Parts: sequence; C-alpha cells; structure tokens
Amino acid sequence: MAPGGVQRVGGQVAAWFRRVTGQASGRIQLTDTLPGGFSPSHDGAEPYPLKQRRRRFRCNPRSLFSSRFAMIILLIVTLMLGSLLYFWHSEGPYQIPWFPDKESREFAKHPIPPAKEHTKIANYELPLSTKGRNIVDARGRRFKLASVNWYGASDELFVTGGLDVVHRSVIAESIKKLGFNSVRLPYADELVYKNPIVEERLLTANPDLIGLRALDILEAVTNALTDAGIAVIMNNHITTAVWCCGADPCDSGWSNDHLGPICRVKQTEEQWIENWETVMRPHVNNPLVIGADLRNEVRGLWGTMPWSKWATAAEKAGNRLLKMNPDWLIFVAGTESANDVSGARTRPVILDVENKLVYSAHIYAWSGWGSTEGRFLQRSYESFVRTMRHNWSYLLEQDIAPVWIGEIGAPRYPNLGDAHYWHNMMKYLKKVDADFGYWALNPRKPKGDIHEGYSVLEDDWVTPIVDYRMKDMTELINQ
Repeated sequence: MAPGGVQRVGGQVAAWFRRVTGQASGRIQLTDTLPGGFSPSHDGAEPYPLKQRRRRFRCNPRSLFSSRFAMIILLIVTLMLGSLLYFWHSEGPYQIPWFPDKESREFAKHPIPPAKEHTKIANYELPLSTKGRNIVDARGRRFKLASVNWYGASDELFVTGGLDVVHRSVIAESIKKLGFNSVRLPYADELVYKNPIVEERLLTANPDLIGLRALDILEAVTNALTDAGIAVIMNNHITTAVWCCGADPCDSGWSNDHLGPICRVKQTEEQWIENWETVMRPHVNNPLVIGADLRNEVRGLWGTMPWSKWATAAEKAGNRLLKMNPDWLIFVAGTESANDVSGARTRPVILDVENKLVYSAHIYAWSGWGSTEGRFLQRSYESFVRTMRHNWSYLLEQDIAPVWIGEIGAPRYPNLGDAHYWHNMMKYLKKVDADFGYWALNPRKPKGDIHEGYSVLEDDWVTPIVDYRMKDMTELINQ
C-alpha cells in the first residue's frame, strides 16, 4: 500500500476510534464504519454492509473492578517479592555460622553456678504486686522474674513435653538447676474445648497420669512446678492447637467469630474469657500460680490489630480473673506479635484491682520487621536500643509499670545474625535489669518429635546445655 493510502486509512481508523471512545456517561458506541466496510467484531470472513444499525454497549463495572483488583494484587506481590529480595541481599552476610567467643567457651567447661538466694521465690512473701517498674512481694521487695517456657499443651498433642521421658518432678528440678525461678506454661483454647484423654505413649514416664484428660494433666504439671518452689504463669498461647505462630488469621487474636466459617476452632471473646476461668479455677488457692499471661503475640491480620481494641479486651478478661483471685498478676503483651507496647503511652490498661498489671514484650532476631532499619539480627546496638525504648522500656525508665520480656531465644548453633541479635539484646536487658522468659526448655517439638534448636536441655530433659546463652542468662538472673 502506498504511503498516502496508509495515511488515509489511518485517518479513518482514528476517526472511528474517536467516535467509539468519545461517548459520555460511561457508554461506548460501536459502529460498523471501519475502513473496508468491516465491523470491529468482524473475523475477516465476510464483509458486513456499510450501513448497519448502531449497537450500544455498556462498560462492565465488574470487569473494571476485576482489572483494578488484579493490579492491586500484582502490586502487593511485587512489593513482597521486592522486600524478600532486599532482606535476602541485606542479611546475606549474617548467615555465616558464629563460633563462641573465649568467655562462652570457658563458661561451658563448668557446671552452671547455683542461683543466688535473692532469685528464689521461696525467700519472698506472697502475694506479688507491682510498684512502679517492679514486681514486688508483700513487703515491697523486688522479685525479678527469670522464667523459661515449657510448651506442649498449646500444640497438637495437648500435653506438655517430656512426660514420656522423665517424671514431671524431675523436669521441675532441671528447671531449678538452670537457675530459673518461674515457668510460663502455654495452653491452647482447643485443649479446653476438647479436653481429650492424652495418648498413653506421651505419658510413659508419668504412669499416674495415664488415662487422664488434658486439663487434669495440665493441672498436675502446674502442681509439680509449684511443689518444687517454682512460680507459674499460665499463658493462653493460641486458639487452635498447633505450633504458633503462623499466618492463619484465626489465631491472630483472642477471638475469631468475625471471620465467619473459615476457622476450624471458632471462638468469641466471651468464650476466650470462660476458657481462662476454666484453666485458672483449680489454682485459686495455689499461691505460686502467680498470674495469667492473657494472650500470646496478638497481631491481627498482618500486624493490623489496634492496641486500643486489645487493651479493652485485656481489661475485661483481667478483671474477670481478678474476681476469682485478686492476688494474681495480669500480664498484657504488646501488639505486632508482642513486639510493641507503645500504645500504653496514651491508652494504658486499667484494672479494677490496683498494682496487678505487668506488661509483656517479645524479642527475637526476626523481630523488627517492617522497619527500614531491618530486623534485629542486623541492627546496630544504637538502633536496637531506640526501638526498645519506643516499644516498651519507656515504661521502666518512667517508673510506670513492670515489663516482662516473656519470650527471648536463640539457637544452640547460631549464625552471625543470631549472635548479633543476642548480644545486643542481652547487653540491653542487663542494662535495664529486665524480667524475662526464655523460649524454650523443650529439646523436642511435639509434631514429628523434631529437634528444638532453641532448647536449653538435652534430649534426656535433665542435662543442661551450657553455652553462650546460659552464660548471659545466668549473669542476668544473678545481677
């Protein structure tokens, strides 16, 4: 075709396109006046007559919405992939194995030194309360929580770990030899609803528990700890009895009834509180069951849980428990997977019984997500401290309330990032003389009996793992 012919046809096509797209009110008007007498929908087989009645079509709003939705999803996926690539690139140097320093190697050559007398709850007068930044006994003396997490009742098998290996009283003695004076004991709401008879194979070292239901065994474990002089903090860990914490929105808060039929274990706020009452009722007269950690790692969908909503629910649950026993401490963790308690600046939790509130936070190497400064495994000490002061330690600095760091943890065989996080954190916890809880005691995870890399006990549930972690925690406990 000659250049002039191309221009003429091009002009005709342009004129047709203007007519098609120039209609008002969201209508598109199609005609059959394409050059050559073809309809816009023509497949090229036969020409249509030049004169045909105009046909009108509406834009489909659903199609437009679908296109926009697809673009939004594509944008989110692109951002997520970009973030993963960024973290992979920036954290790459921290994945190299770390080898213990000279002090840690020297510490590992000797047994863990016995805990000092001032760390043992037997030397304090109960009940415990709070005064400013401290947990105190009935005489006003500070009692510092040095806790360890003993999990299992929050998982698929509905029973604390190790009862198939040694007697529960032996595990309690192992905890004391490690220097811990208290235990955080997690449970799942599903355990309360089902309360199943626990499998016999999981109780072979505790034959007196065979044939009992999960709640009875949880009570027996609690009593074994308190009989050994160890304080216990019960913890509502998760709704569905699985390893915590994944992306499942059904377990991201204390209730999930707003999610409709998608949750296997459905729960209202009232049911959550009733479960708490069921778990705590057997311990009303046990003074060494010192309190309730109301919920583990509240986060909402992708960290969107408002602090004010959680604070209101925590007050409701805490006040119900304090009606059962006004001596209990009520532990309220932060949002964003327990990282952030900054909301208490402007919206503090207020309980009906004074001096019973303890805030809680969790700190791990992977914490700090969402920040342009990266996760804690790569932060400088200065950056780490800024975040701690913003998130929770302002409560200590201003003598407002105690903060218990209910979960910290690191692997037995760390990489550089793990060690970097651990050293920064322990340096700061020692500086502020923090109450803390280590995750975890267990050498094995319930599902599949796989190895727990964060354990402080060998598989026999007796032999301590004496390494860099116990060195730092022993110093923090005894300072």
